[in-house]
Amino acid sequence: MANFRVASVNVNGIRAAYRKGMGEWLDERGVDVLALQEVRAQDEHVQEFLGNAGWHWLHEPCDIKGRAGVAIASRNPSIAHRVGLGAADAQESIQSSGRWLEADFDVDGTPVTVVSCYMHSGEVDTPKQEAKWAMLDAFGVRLDELAGAEGPSSGLVAVVGDLNVGHRELDIKNWRGNRKKSGFLPRERAYFDRFFGERGAEITGVDDSVGLGHGWVDVGRTFAGEVEGPYTWWSNRGQAFDNDTGWRIDYHVVTPELGAKVAHYVVDRAASYDERWSDHAPVVVDYTI
Repeated sequence: MANFRVASVNVNGIRAAYRKGMGEWLDERGVDVLALQEVRAQDEHVQEFLGNAGWHWLHEPCDIKGRAGVAIASRNPSIAHRVGLGAADAQESIQSSGRWLEADFDVDGTPVTVVSCYMHSGEVDTPKQEAKWAMLDAFGVRLDELAGAEGPSSGLVAVVGDLNVGHRELDIKNWRGNRKKSGFLPRERAYFDRFFGERGAEITGVDDSVGLGHGWVDVGRTFAGEVEGPYTWWSNRGQAFDNDTGWRIDYHVVTPELGAKVAHYVVDRAASYDERWSDHAPVVVDYTI
């Protein structure tokens, strides 16, 4: 069996991240597949930082220059890839450009799919939140499609990235003060109750809504257990990072088949504020394929 290391991180702009030390981290990390969010760059920049270093890469930029953008870099080329989320006629309402990129890989003869996802951050009672609701709806539909018997990777699928929702109270240090803010709204969290609920079962969400579970696995919570965090994002305001006042909003959401193959999970939190190269920390998972 092969160790397949998948890392995911919101780089908050790939050019800035590389200026601050991302390249040194990547050189030492032994990653097989790297999923990036908020790339905020053009193809030539991805080539400069990743392609020229020997990585194969895929990039889905946002239609709005300087915004969003997702990418997947890999040591071996993908065998297929897809972009966008939702039906073609729904793309505009979902606003998924630069937010969803799927890639299929052959890992020693076994097909595995990795998806880089950058969920809308949202803002209560604004069009930004409406776009987030639409993308969360489409996210659930695609989870069911990817998990189906006719899926591209025989059940081995990882949707990774910045999902901009803290699922449970354990996922946000100051959860009490954020219950009415996008990122910790009960309705948002209920989606995650269903994402991780038993597939096909009726799941009552934290907002009392009822829907069918999708049956996927939250690798971070499963591996870490019932503990606070481990957080993956910290505000640049005050001393949030130094005090570890963070949010766990970066996930590896995987099928049960792939969840059973998790060997190790870690959040690569920088040793100090000055050593960070993004306001997010990479989430690194080893899968035994």
